[in-house]
Amino acid sequence: MSNSENSREDIERSSEEILEETMREIRDDLQSSSQDDVSNASSEEDDGVIRLDDNEEFYDRAEDEEDAYLSEEDGIEEDELDEEEEESGKKRGKKKALIVLLVILGVLVLAYLGTALFFTKHFFFYTKINGTEFSAETVSAVESYMEEQVEGYELTLEEIDGGTETIVGDDIDLTYVDGKEVDDLLKDQNPLLWITALWDHPDIEAPVGVEYDADKLNEVIAGLKCMQAEEQVAPQSARPVFQETEFVIQDEVVGSQIDTEKFTEAVNEAISGFQSTLDMEAEECYVLPAFTADAPEVAAARDAMNSYLGASITYDFSPYTEVVDSAVISQWVTVDDSMNVTFNQDAVRAYIQELANKYDTYGKNRTIVTSRGNTVEVSGGSYGWQIDQEAEYNALIANIQNAETVTREPQYARRAASHEGNDYGGSYVEIDLTNQHVWVYVNGQCVVETDCVTGNPQEGNGTPQGVYSIAYKQMNTTLRGPKLPDGTYEWESPVTYWMPFNGGIGLHDAPWRSAFGGNIYQGGGSHGCVNLPPSVAGTVYNNIQAGTPVVCHY
Repeated sequence: MSNSENSREDIERSSEEILEETMREIRDDLQSSSQDDVSNASSEEDDGVIRLDDNEEFYDRAEDEEDAYLSEEDGIEEDELDEEEEESGKKRGKKKALIVLLVILGVLVLAYLGTALFFTKHFFFYTKINGTEFSAETVSAVESYMEEQVEGYELTLEEIDGGTETIVGDDIDLTYVDGKEVDDLLKDQNPLLWITALWDHPDIEAPVGVEYDADKLNEVIAGLKCMQAEEQVAPQSARPVFQETEFVIQDEVVGSQIDTEKFTEAVNEAISGFQSTLDMEAEECYVLPAFTADAPEVAAARDAMNSYLGASITYDFSPYTEVVDSAVISQWVTVDDSMNVTFNQDAVRAYIQELANKYDTYGKNRTIVTSRGNTVEVSGGSYGWQIDQEAEYNALIANIQNAETVTREPQYARRAASHEGNDYGGSYVEIDLTNQHVWVYVNGQCVVETDCVTGNPQEGNGTPQGVYSIAYKQMNTTLRGPKLPDGTYEWESPVTYWMPFNGGIGLHDAPWRSAFGGNIYQGGGSHGCVNLPPSVAGTVYNNIQAGTPVVCHY
């Protein structure tokens, strides 16, 4: 039963109850009034009916109330019916719209499937095969095109320097052979996905049905200009280079050196794919650098090299200095082919050699002003500055690797007194071999001078010239000559003061002599030593020490 029918029954039931209640009230009123007016009642015999005219209004009122109530309920029922009709109309409209939508969707599905069916026999829109577009073409159309293109086929090689060379199909006996290759390409595409080709244009690289003489192709490749050794430039890896104040990474250079194996393979693939061009750089036909600019090994090498630039080594050649700073170090530090940071040993050693050339005095001739005021040139001797170049190389490299800031002397094999003027400084012994005279200077002042007797040149014992230094001092010793077979010595000379400076040659007192100076040395000279009068030998001995320079000159 519907809701409207239930509502109507409720209305009817309610109206009957109201009517019965109203009638009960009227009867009660009549009974009450009849008790009061019974004496006034009059009988009407005309129609034989007792008429209660005064109570008619009660019946009229009841009927009016019932009619009003029923009218109100009828209005409610009509409103509900209008709402039901409006709701039903809306539902019918939605159903019609849904039907139209389903019909449109069905048409679209059928159209999509129909297009998919079309692409079971055709390539997708915008499809390229080996660089040639075959949009919506059939297998037979593609094969026909391929067959037509064999005649006059050329493969253009695009080289890295912008040049081009060609391989002609006739030179390698290129022919087209019908096969399943193109048909297989069509089968590989999914027809239901045809719509994706509208934005994702298929670009297929695949071999097609061609044949050629491989031996002839190899001959053609070998004869290409780009394959000649003189035309090829080797690649260069990215590497750190010094710019102004620091090392930065320089980009790699591919060069034009061809990777023969990769190039031959790429050419074969291009011809088999019936391509018209081959970008040799894009196909990586060139030998690639071992390291590119973004390689972590290159960055690590750069950082290590920059860390060395923090070193500063100041060499003390008082009063002179030499500085090794970033400007110098940047010329030495380098990387090998494996990006290991190394030092250019030759360059570092050359720098140390330059220091030696500039500051070493050992073995060099000296021009001096003698105590007599004349200028002489002195050569020979064992005295002078000499840098220990190997030790200094190791020390310098260690300073740089540890990024140290230091001021120091170089490593020396021999030392002298001064880097200014004559390297023997102001405290020294001067021996004039020509004039047979000795001077002893302390801090630039002559403290003692004396005649002497030097070695006898006529017997081959002449005292050699040169600059030397006192090896040590010794008192009360015996000087001996060569040892004889019987165990004795060729000669023996007891001395009080012994001051050697050139092996077995030294200064000493000669108590057996009664005269010194003049030309005594030429006929009665010593075995090479410098003989001093005993009266001054002690003074000489007391004013020199080990290391005191000895200058012997003519």
